[in-house]
Amino acid sequence: MEKALQFLKDSGVFYIATIDGDQPRVRPFGAACEFEGRLYITTNNQKPVYRQIEKNPKVEISSMTKDGRWIRLSASLVRDDRYEARHAMFEANPSLRRMYDENDGKFEVLYLKDAEAVICSFTAAPETFRF
Repeated sequence: MEKALQFLKDSGVFYIATIDGDQPRVRPFGAACEFEGRLYITTNNQKPVYRQIEKNPKVEISSMTKDGRWIRLSASLVRDDRYEARHAMFEANPSLRRMYDENDGKFEVLYLKDAEAVICSFTAAPETFRF
């Protein structure tokens, strides 16, 4: 988990793919954190992406670092409604406070469950791990 989180942080922006009916949807994200040994991401429950995740929690996440490595993460997202989980996200990503707070009713944190990560490059064999 730590390796995947560090990779996403090093990338700066990562992309999450969801399903909307029979159409894939991809959008950029930038906030992630570790809480209680799990990798968390966040979104606003007023956005279409949240409704897509509610209908089908399976997602893929991808990003690329400046050195030309990329990651593909496959997982299911699980909502965590605890104040402590939301607070951990703010601690790791203070810029989120410009848009949300722990109790605004819109800010959602979700953790990756049954995740499989593959880190690839053009110069090395792929590295696969699960968490």
